[in-house]
Amino acid sequence: MDAVCFDMDGVIVNSEDYWHEFEEETLFPETLAGDRPDDDEITGMNYREIHDHLDEHYELVVERAEFIDLYDRTATGIYGEKVTLMDGFPDLCGDLRDRGRTLAIVSSAPPDWIATVVDRFDLGPLDLVLSAEDIDGPGKPRPHVYERAAAELGVEPEDCTVVEDSTNGALSAARAGAYVVGYRTETNAGTDLSAADVVVNGPAELRAELLG
Repeated sequence: MDAVCFDMDGVIVNSEDYWHEFEEETLFPETLAGDRPDDDEITGMNYREIHDHLDEHYELVVERAEFIDLYDRTATGIYGEKVTLMDGFPDLCGDLRDRGRTLAIVSSAPPDWIATVVDRFDLGPLDLVLSAEDIDGPGKPRPHVYERAAAELGVEPEDCTVVEDSTNGALSAARAGAYVVGYRTETNAGTDLSAADVVVNGPAELRAELLG
């Protein structure tokens, strides 16, 4: 591998628990009438595309601006105060860089959410930080964001290793042609990561996979 691309939510930081709580307790009750999706159906998608998905497949009862504002207001507390960093992540990045790997964050989160995490935890140096909102095309689970990441890093997708924790993220990376490491924790214990080439459990196994 020439490059390692990390998803942010659920991989670099443990934000998925907080997002699932928000969606179950606030978002779905306030924006949907009738049926609700399960967590894995929307996890890994950009929140603007979550709106469009819910509007197409469910009974959405709020305007787009209100829906997006709910996410934006919640993100401030989640990323600025609540999340913690993956154990050993800075050391992992340093060791990968010592081996000549280029490093990227490739996330469905908006750029300002990613910047909050990067600044709060002093992540870096990074060769690329790419949001799904930075590309002219659909986000995860479509392959475009990982194809763009590889292009900006100057490598082929096949030369990228991608670490993803969601069904949509793993599908996106696999469809781009990358080598996909499914990252398993208690939060996503039941998530379908069958699109991944290998699945690891927690930081220690991830480190062994990437550096072994």
